[in-house]
Amino acid sequence: MSMAGKRVVILGATGSIGDTTFRVLDNLGDEFRVVGLSAGDRVEQLVRRARACKPEAVCIADGAQVEGVRSQLPGVRVLSGPEGLSQLAALDGADVVVNGLVGAVGLRPTLEALKAGKTVAMANKEPLVMAGGLVLQAAAEGGGALLPVDSEPNAMWQCLRGESASAVRSLFLTASGGAFRGWTREQMITVTPAQALDHPTWRMGSKITVDCATLMNKGFEVIEASLLFDVDIDQVKVVVHRESVVHSMVEFVDGAILAHLGKTDMSLPIQYALTHPKRRPAPMDTLDLVGLGALHFEEPDLLAFPALELCYEAGRTGGTAPAVLNAADEVAVEGFLRGEIGFLDIHEVNRHTLGAHIPGPADSLAEVLAADEEGRRLAREHVTVVRGMPSGRAT
Repeated sequence: MSMAGKRVVILGATGSIGDTTFRVLDNLGDEFRVVGLSAGDRVEQLVRRARACKPEAVCIADGAQVEGVRSQLPGVRVLSGPEGLSQLAALDGADVVVNGLVGAVGLRPTLEALKAGKTVAMANKEPLVMAGGLVLQAAAEGGGALLPVDSEPNAMWQCLRGESASAVRSLFLTASGGAFRGWTREQMITVTPAQALDHPTWRMGSKITVDCATLMNKGFEVIEASLLFDVDIDQVKVVVHRESVVHSMVEFVDGAILAHLGKTDMSLPIQYALTHPKRRPAPMDTLDLVGLGALHFEEPDLLAFPALELCYEAGRTGGTAPAVLNAADEVAVEGFLRGEIGFLDIHEVNRHTLGAHIPGPADSLAEVLAADEEGRRLAREHVTVVRGMPSGRAT
């Protein structure tokens, strides 16, 4: 890339969002220049990426590895840890921050980027779930912009261009149904991590893929959409759509419905967020409607997948409740992936943690982080309780 064009920081540069973002940037050419990368503990991959795109700064998780990385990337500023991540997000001269992080770790850098007036292309939904009010306030006060990158809220954003919240009757998020669409709770008692990670449509990181299997990811998107588009949470509906080509729909007060269709490829929403309000040719084939033949929609099974209603409950409660639920889910999914608890126990841990929390205001970062810490503590305690007990008992 030349020195011309918008300057981009990519948080989570070696994950699935990072990989796709680089593919999009290669297609866009000199229109964008990568100036910052973060990669957690994937240091070797980060170094390879940095040697190719020559950023000004990079960030890794472990401060003990800074000198080693610096020796491999002469002239590149090497940051580390949560503080380094926040510094990278607010990098001087950067125009756009692509947030491809997973989980609560993305909250502080998101706030710092928005306070610094950056445009944040947001694939990391947890900051809005945890602290939606603070995130929107940071954007308003700092002059930054928040653009959704997840395929569903990105599609919704496109459908809503030029419309007001008062014209909206309902927002429809589509869900593939994950790996276990059509399964009963009894069938899911013996689900393994390998089965949960076998998503029928998308290829994503392990945490998000498990959340898709439980429908927790879709529940978090409900909270996210209500905040992003300034509607009541009960105006956000979820429908299961097995083909995964209708990414979202908007129903207006006059009964008209606009739908966004596209191939199941994250290049589309990422590129639109980067080039908005313009569109550019994308490096993929177009959707074959005749070959597709038909579209199917159905109600989600809330008995088999109770995580969705739990997210509505947290969203209606507001305050610190969503932050606690998000924290619990991170702990529960990690416990499941390590083989400590069963698949159905993920919901049990989340339900118990949310029920044990007394919600308070989420008007400051300190309050949100305290709620996050409490949620993790309660969830870890309950993981210990359910470990070794029969999975799938009534909850």
